[in-house]
Amino acid sequence: MIVVYLILLAVIQAVTEFLPVSSMGHLCVLEGLLGIDHGTGLLLEVILHLGSAAAIVFLFRRELKKIGVELLGMFMDIIGNLNLYIHNKRTGSNLNYAKIVTGTYRKFTALLVISMIPTVLLGFTGRRLALVAADLPIVPGIGFLLTGILLLVTDLNKSGGTKGPREASYDSAMWIGICQGLAVFPGISRMGLTLCAALLCGYNRKFAVRFSVFMSLPAIVGAFFTEIGNFGSSEMTVGLGFVYVFAMIVAGFVGCLFIRTTINMAQKVKLRYFAYYSFAIGIVALALNYV
Repeated sequence: MIVVYLILLAVIQAVTEFLPVSSMGHLCVLEGLLGIDHGTGLLLEVILHLGSAAAIVFLFRRELKKIGVELLGMFMDIIGNLNLYIHNKRTGSNLNYAKIVTGTYRKFTALLVISMIPTVLLGFTGRRLALVAADLPIVPGIGFLLTGILLLVTDLNKSGGTKGPREASYDSAMWIGICQGLAVFPGISRMGLTLCAALLCGYNRKFAVRFSVFMSLPAIVGAFFTEIGNFGSSEMTVGLGFVYVFAMIVAGFVGCLFIRTTINMAQKVKLRYFAYYSFAIGIVALALNYV
C-alpha cells in the first residue's frame, strides 16, 4: 500500500510544483491523511522535488546548457581579472579588466547566483523548523491562507511591469532569493512568493515565472544534500529506499508530461484564482486538523 501512497504523492507533487499553490503543503496534508510520518525527516519530500528538478533539466536542457556556459565564463573572467590585478600591482601596469556581466544570458545567470545566497542561508538555518512544522497539521493550513492573501493582494494591486533580465537589478534578485528561502515551510508556496516578489519588483509575468523555475533547481539540489543523511536513519530500510527512488522517477515522468502546461498556467492565469484555491485548501486543511 505504501507504494500506491507514494505514487499518489509523486503525481500531486509533480503537478503542483510549478504552480503558486505549495506542493509541499499538499504533500504534508496528504501525508497526514494517509498516516505517513516523517521518520526519515524531509527526505521523501526532497526526493520528490528532485524528480521534478530532473524533469526541468530534461525539458529545458538547452537553456540550462547556456546558463552553465555563461557561469563558467564568468568564473574564468573573475580568475583572469584576479591575475590582471596581481600583474598590475607587481608591474605598475594599467591593463583593463574584463567585464564580468555581458549579454542577456550572463545577466540572467548572475541574477540566479545572487538570488541563491539568501536562499541557501535561510534554507539551511530553517530546515529544522520546517521539519517541526511539517509534523504540525495546522501549519500547512495557515501557510495556504497566507499564500492566498499574498497572491490576492498582488493580483488586485495589478503588480508587474515590463522589466526583463536586462533591466533587472541585483538587489531585487536578493529579495526574491529571500522569499524562496522563507518558503521552506509547508503551505507557503515557493513559486507564489518568488512570483509575487518579482512582480512587485516590476518584472513582467513571463520572466518572473521563468526566473522562479530556474532558481528552484539549485535550491532543490541543495535541500537534497542536506537531507541525504536520512538514508542512514533507523526508519529507512532497503525496500523503503527503493520505493522512494521509484516515487522520484514517477515524479520526474509526470513532471515531463505536465510541467510545460503548469508553467504556462502560472504565466497566464490570474493570480486571484490560485488565491481562491489556496484559501479553499487552507480551510480544508484547518478543518481536518480539528476533525
